[in-house]
Amino acid sequence: MHRPAIDFVSPLPPVRSGIADYSLDLLPYLAERCRDLRIVSIPELPLDEEIAARWPVVGPEHLGEDDRVVLYQMGNNVYHREIFSLASLHPGVLTLHDLVLHHFLIDRTVQHGDFDGYRRQMELDHGWVGELASLPMRWPGGSGSAAQFALPCHRTLLQRQRGVLTHSRWAERELLEELPGLRVRQLPMGIPLPPPSSSTEGTAFRRRHRLPLDRPILGSFGFQTPIKRTEVVIRALAEPELSSAHLMVAGEMAPILDLEGVARELGVLDRVHLLGFLPFEDFEAAIAACDICLNLRYPTAGETSASLLRILAIGKPAVISDHAQAEDLPDDVVIKVPLGDEEAPALARRVARCLEDPEALARLGSAARKHVAEQHRLEAAAGAIAEACGRWQHEPPLLAPGTDPEAPELPLATSATWSSLEGELELYGAERPWAQGARRRLRVRLVNRSRARWLAAEREEGGVALEILLRPESGPTQSRWLRLPVDLEPGESHCFELDLRRPLGPARLRVLPHLLGGSGFSELGGPSWEGEL
Repeated sequence: MHRPAIDFVSPLPPVRSGIADYSLDLLPYLAERCRDLRIVSIPELPLDEEIAARWPVVGPEHLGEDDRVVLYQMGNNVYHREIFSLASLHPGVLTLHDLVLHHFLIDRTVQHGDFDGYRRQMELDHGWVGELASLPMRWPGGSGSAAQFALPCHRTLLQRQRGVLTHSRWAERELLEELPGLRVRQLPMGIPLPPPSSSTEGTAFRRRHRLPLDRPILGSFGFQTPIKRTEVVIRALAEPELSSAHLMVAGEMAPILDLEGVARELGVLDRVHLLGFLPFEDFEAAIAACDICLNLRYPTAGETSASLLRILAIGKPAVISDHAQAEDLPDDVVIKVPLGDEEAPALARRVARCLEDPEALARLGSAARKHVAEQHRLEAAAGAIAEACGRWQHEPPLLAPGTDPEAPELPLATSATWSSLEGELELYGAERPWAQGARRRLRVRLVNRSRARWLAAEREEGGVALEILLRPESGPTQSRWLRLPVDLEPGESHCFELDLRRPLGPARLRVLPHLLGGSGFSELGGPSWEGEL
């Protein structure tokens, strides 16, 4: 096998991130399987002195020199800002830890007042759908999480790589479906196998943190956000089946969460223990203190959870959401809970059933540890990474650095969804002089100059119709409607005809296109006509 020389680009300790910890575990095994390994320092990120002393360290200006392949570790947070920039300019092999990079895009654009950069990247990655979805971010509150998880914002970055590595089969399938020509390979995440869970350490941890010694404890670990479903766990705690169980939450809290308030509202505050951030050296003892660990995720950014694998590695049973990358874990290794309205009751039932059968719980923990030992060996993972780097080292990327991708193939936007409806409107037959009381046949030519298909009026929501308003100086306003009979593609036009009698005295005529069920075109940059008769 060709042993490549590798430039390794990733956050590393003391950065507090799962990818930093993963990279530190991987480095010694990867170094044994390549000809030479260097760490590329990221100026905006600190690097532990002991790590810098163990491996050669170079600056980004030396990236890829002397026929070296660049190996990037890419995640969905601000620690990867400079890594994204380097990977966009210098093709390499990229390990995609999070399938969704939308939140990272927001952090590096909108959070710094750069809405135009956000809108442009959304359009590059997702065409007109991305551009449309970007618009709510102009205002405080921005878009909801649905769009952020549905639009992953990774297309341009991945097409600029020589190859992409993922840790789940589900993520691999998603990428191949979206980008059929992409070189992508799934390989298991390598995890060190620590000693089995120690009941002695677990008991000591409970004492230190004043946790009950004689009650079952469920544990949730890591930075707490809504997608970790911790509020659902607290609701499950209020179910009769878990009336004696306690919940330990070890991790910093996102400001949007109020777990204490939820627990108080449900009457279980005395059984919820919020410990905050725990040092890494306390992590295994905290896991040992739990009877069952929780690793729920929804919606998901497509990540393979290193914290979950570490839980399984020490032989502790875990509960996960039955969704997406959960398929990579067999049913006899983890407890899977379905999503939906019954999530909390289902979680309570399944956890209670396990707690009632200590022997089954022990078998589950043993199966979990065996799975990690067999399927997530660091030696095998490092070998597979080195092999992929050697194979793809000189492969050309799908997209040359500095070039933009072709627009993704999407159905054309329509007037029901598009927010900019530029066009032209011309009126013939209303020229002066027009004798009072005389009848004329008027022609209205409507031209679609937008990037969306304008829908016929029969389509109802989003269909187009013209409102003809005739306002005499004295007397009631007359209103008539002309319905667009066919769809109008961009660049196409349609002519309407109508008979109109000029009223007595001064009058004003207006022609206003409208969206049925929506607003007037003028509010969306569209045309109108107005004049004195």
